[in-house]
Amino acid sequence: MRRVLLIVLCIAGSQTALGADPEISNLVTGRWGSGIEKVGTQMLDFAWQPEARWRFDDGGRLTGIARLRWQPEPGMRPSDMERGTYAEVSKPVLIGDNAELALRELYYERSVNDWYMTLGKQQIVWGKADGLKVLDVVNPQSFREFILEDFDQSRIPLWTLNAEHSFYDWLGGDWTLQLLWIPDRTYHALPKQGVTYAFSSPRLVPQAPPGVAVRLNDPQRPDDGVLQNSDAGTRLTGFVGGWDLSLTYLYQYHNQPAFHQRFVPGLTPVVEVTPRYHRTHVVGGTFSRAFGDWVIRGEIGYFTDRFFLTDNPTDTDGVAESAELSYVLGLDWSGLDDSFISAQLFQSWLPGYQAGFTRPEMDTSVTFLARRDFWNDTLIAELLWITKTNDGDGLLRPKVSYELEDNIEIWLGLDLFYGDRQGLFGQFDDNDRLLVGVKLGL
Repeated sequence: MRRVLLIVLCIAGSQTALGADPEISNLVTGRWGSGIEKVGTQMLDFAWQPEARWRFDDGGRLTGIARLRWQPEPGMRPSDMERGTYAEVSKPVLIGDNAELALRELYYERSVNDWYMTLGKQQIVWGKADGLKVLDVVNPQSFREFILEDFDQSRIPLWTLNAEHSFYDWLGGDWTLQLLWIPDRTYHALPKQGVTYAFSSPRLVPQAPPGVAVRLNDPQRPDDGVLQNSDAGTRLTGFVGGWDLSLTYLYQYHNQPAFHQRFVPGLTPVVEVTPRYHRTHVVGGTFSRAFGDWVIRGEIGYFTDRFFLTDNPTDTDGVAESAELSYVLGLDWSGLDDSFISAQLFQSWLPGYQAGFTRPEMDTSVTFLARRDFWNDTLIAELLWITKTNDGDGLLRPKVSYELEDNIEIWLGLDLFYGDRQGLFGQFDDNDRLLVGVKLGL
């Protein structure tokens, strides 16, 4: 109830409470999705997202964003998500099984001497990749719709202290130093077993032998104090010689838990699965530069102490440790009027790879994006294709959107999965869907 009162206070635009006139805006969205193989409503989603901004005479600004969401279709409801991954201060409020009220963002920002400070619940976006992530791992993600939902909506904001300082070096480079302290212990929000986008691939979840039941325990969250379990990070970004560059470091509990397993013998044998979170250091960087109509870009991230599923009998708890080196190389072209084409190569290498890992030593994905604007940018047609070369599975996403008015957009799209059901995308081969949506700004 206290979270509800906080949302009402911050978003309602109370002039009395804050002593300043707020700027109020509202975003209303509606989506309907029908299954293709399994004809019928797969998803019905309505959301109201009010936003309020208060500007103060001292240069400070307070922003609050809430979201009231209603999804009544079984398998896609708010109650179909695991809730034990949220810290209490960040957990959305369930309203029955079909609706939830969430404080999406609430942060105060202003300049303090030579620093720009942002304090509160917010999103931190690192990296330059499209469709898949390498360094965009500061905030956890909701996998209610796997990776189909827009990242700005599926990303889970965290209570964060974000400090930035800009300076010039002696060579004339323009640099910004960012420091993060994140005491919020919220991790990826995962679907419950058996719902529409529940994970089933052996890459992601343990596979029980025939005749053996599985018991999934609640996540084993870090239970030390806030200071000991906080995440912290820094990023240095700059523009030098025509190149946009960044160096990043993040010390965090990895947002994806490792599924530790324990076999319990008996008349009815059981595999007991306990999700646990592990510390990792993330070191990486990004680069990009334009060459006429072309842009080359990339990012790389090295993750220590990652845990992966294995069926090697010597790993008694079903997981084994390895570092992970991931990178993406992207090439963008905008040589045709009103058109944009992009291709990306993603690869992830495990230097500590062992026999029995349920994912390859070198995991490769390729993405292709084509977009074309028509009628003075009121009609946009795009196609996104993501494929994993190891498993031969992937995702195809054509979409057409039309701007009826400056504040009204309608769109039509398809989400088409294909490939081996053991793969990351092929596991959802039965979930192909047709989508119709509307977005209204007020």
